[in-house]
Amino acid sequence: MDANSLKAFLTIVDQGSFSEAAETLHLTQPAVSKRLATLEHQLGTKLIERGHREIRLTDAGSRLLPHARQILDDIHNAKAALSSDNGTITGELNIIASHHIGLHHLPNWLRRFAREYPEVSVNLQFMESDAAYSQMVKRNAELAFVTLSDSMESQFKVYQQWPDPMAFVTGPDHELAANNTTTLSDLAKYPALLPDTTTATYRAVSRLFLEANLPLKQQIPTNYLETIKMMTSVGLGWSVLPLSMADRTLHQLDTGITVSRVLGAVGLSGRHLSQAARAMLDVVQMEEST
Repeated sequence: MDANSLKAFLTIVDQGSFSEAAETLHLTQPAVSKRLATLEHQLGTKLIERGHREIRLTDAGSRLLPHARQILDDIHNAKAALSSDNGTITGELNIIASHHIGLHHLPNWLRRFAREYPEVSVNLQFMESDAAYSQMVKRNAELAFVTLSDSMESQFKVYQQWPDPMAFVTGPDHELAANNTTTLSDLAKYPALLPDTTTATYRAVSRLFLEANLPLKQQIPTNYLETIKMMTSVGLGWSVLPLSMADRTLHQLDTGITVSRVLGAVGLSGRHLSQAARAMLDVVQMEEST
């Protein structure tokens, strides 16, 4: 089996169409179709069924899928093992960052990384943490800097992690801002501005209200913390935001409750990191430790 044919097969599956696979691989659509046809001929079986609007894996294609990923991972690992270790780190580094990390952590990392490793070209994607995990499965990046999930699958490996302490906040003119102390019962009377129910932040806050048998009035959910911060600052409700975002536009409430989430650097188990990826992790560790 040819590695390029396997790559074409996986890209078609991951992108969900031949045209998008061709765009991703920088090939023509006929060239992608030919690579798949070559693989199917070699294996003596059809791997993908073309529908009117979608593609569908055959039973043989479903069985091949994990093996194809493993084969390409082994090739990747072999190249990583044979890469030059002369002290010069070059090449491309594909990474993913959540929007919050991209705004509040990544600039310092990239500034230092670019200064110390000028011959590495960094390709960045910004997306929500849940989407980042999906892209990592498709091997679209070496590292993802995301909010760690308590339901993270075993195929992911956490290389680094650090706490991201959070606080209950309102706008300076919100009624709750006049309180010396604020209880969950006080908060339950007002709308909450929180990220989507699938996020670690929402689950942590929701658990507090559930245990206290109190309603949580979720309003206008969005996963963009900067948007939540803006809506909170103008008095549309209260929220729970990272302390790193606290400024004069927010009022921190004294609830006596500790809320925190964990941010981290995630890769795929069994897939070796390049020298550039390891260098990035070293930079992140040095920056976050200071």
